[in-house]
Amino acid sequence: MPDIDFDHPTRLWLLIAIGVLLLIYVGVQRQRGQYALRFSDATLLDSVAPKRPGWRRHLVAVLFLATGGLMVAAFAGPHREILPYRATIVLTIDTSLSMGATDVDPTRLDGAKAAAFDFLSDVPDSVDVALISFDEFPVIQVAPTADRQEVAAAVRSLELGPFTATGDAIVASVQALRDTGRPIVDDIGDPTSVVILLSDGEPTIGRLIDDAVTEAIAHQVQINTVAFGTAFGEVEIEDPDNPGTTLLQPVPVDEVTMETVALATGGEFYSTDSFTDLADVYRDIGTALAEEPIREDLHEQIMGFALIAAALTATLSLLWFQRLP
Repeated sequence: MPDIDFDHPTRLWLLIAIGVLLLIYVGVQRQRGQYALRFSDATLLDSVAPKRPGWRRHLVAVLFLATGGLMVAAFAGPHREILPYRATIVLTIDTSLSMGATDVDPTRLDGAKAAAFDFLSDVPDSVDVALISFDEFPVIQVAPTADRQEVAAAVRSLELGPFTATGDAIVASVQALRDTGRPIVDDIGDPTSVVILLSDGEPTIGRLIDDAVTEAIAHQVQINTVAFGTAFGEVEIEDPDNPGTTLLQPVPVDEVTMETVALATGGEFYSTDSFTDLADVYRDIGTALAEEPIREDLHEQIMGFALIAAALTATLSLLWFQRLP
């Protein structure tokens, strides 16, 4: 439940008066008990004293004091900030061997990590973040969470692997959003949860991109894509013709696949070879997705409870004691 704040918190000092009344009431009740014990014969006391109200008297007193406390709380201007929804961003990062290319300093993967760290430090509190990595197959490193440290630790641990299962990664990202149980779009169709897919190369294994895109469209998931790298990237691989030696294999960034996915799902396509630009992309998407909290005034609700307590106090006092408190 959101925390309650007050427009005039100094007015809450009036609650001291309620506390003083409570102490006076307790003191009076103790004096009554001491006076009753002055009878020398307790059995005679039971026979001559009228039936005592006991707990009923205390209940009316508590309700009376609660009415005063609620009125003071309402007088202080209570309100709270609530979010229409919690947004979710799934960071889906390619960890295939081509992400080891050094056309982005120091490597494509290290640049992606640096951008993710910047994003996590700036993303609004109202946005949950998930992390999925993919090479031969997708791995849900962290499900959607508000814990930035958990996501940062997972980003830090990412390592390169063979192949590029982009289609499977898209499907896993869509499922991660569905598993939250939250709406993926709001009442007017704007996204409340999105995927940011970062990759550099063509898919080499797994589900077809067209099938994955169809899955995303079916569940109204917007996928924003980033083609990260340049046309001149190279990675060192073992020479199949000369075991024990290596050669440089070109790994040009694949912008076509990334742009196709973004356009088909209603997302934005970006292409960059700078981790600072990538961080800006992440930040812009996160800021656009976040919702501003809405102020909810609570004084009318609390005053309503005070009126109910006052009516209940008066009713019980009339029924039990034939007088108003």
